[in-house]
Amino acid sequence: MQLSTRAPAKINLSLAVVGREADGFHRLVSCVVPLTLADALSFEPGGKILALECDDPSIPADSSNLVLRAAEVFRTAYPSATPGRFRLSKSVPHGAGLGGGSSDAAAALRLLNEVSGVPFDATRLRSLAAQVGSDCAFFVESVSSVMRGRGEQLEPMPAKLTDTWRGRRVLLVKPARPVSTAAAYGWLAESGHYVAEAKAEAALAGALAHGSPESLVALGNSLQEAVFARSPELPAGLDALRSGLGIHAVMTGSGSACFALVHQSPDLDRVRALLEPIWGPGVWVALTELA
Repeated sequence: MQLSTRAPAKINLSLAVVGREADGFHRLVSCVVPLTLADALSFEPGGKILALECDDPSIPADSSNLVLRAAEVFRTAYPSATPGRFRLSKSVPHGAGLGGGSSDAAAALRLLNEVSGVPFDATRLRSLAAQVGSDCAFFVESVSSVMRGRGEQLEPMPAKLTDTWRGRRVLLVKPARPVSTAAAYGWLAESGHYVAEAKAEAALAGALAHGSPESLVALGNSLQEAVFARSPELPAGLDALRSGLGIHAVMTGSGSACFALVHQSPDLDRVRALLEPIWGPGVWVALTELA
């Protein structure tokens, strides 16, 4: 018996970092939306150990992979969990700010929960996911949400609002070089450019009242300035998209991926041709939708 599930990517329509805690973790207020772009994860019970195969040789398939880390968290909570082999098919690039690894981890928790007879409800799975990574909890259900705290506090956005967004086209672009999430937050800490929490909440309320995803994108991303200062090729590439195709893209999460909400599908070959002279070989371009 083999079980399979999707592990969707996400974008942060907005991301306000509102402070840093004593242990170094940051607090945020962010609107997070899943995409139709997704990895695929399957699990086949059997054998004596938990193992992982991945079709991307650049992704480690050892205990450092979040899939196996999530599996260990699950086994700690449910010692009789069935061993077996995960198979991961990657479509979401890593080091992109698209949540690929976190989504894979949440997918692993869902699969193990299913094969174990569903011992845990969604609330408990989110608690387990938060032990793996700050934004893993979002991917347990992948519902458009306002994310607060370290990323583990989730408030689903009204369906009457997000249903109007579903299917909106999203252009994703990424250079070959990833950005470390820890480095991005470290650069922000050096700058000290945090957003006052009350200001972030007020701006968010106004944008949600407006009702369009563009109004949320206009709130900005606290990490973008710090990342762009260390990676000037990123804003240079986005300037080329703006001047060459009229596409206004911004960074998602901690980068290095950037996104633009588009009404018509752009010529992806043209997008790549504009970016490669600036970002070099290995530019990744994809067209997806808000899910």
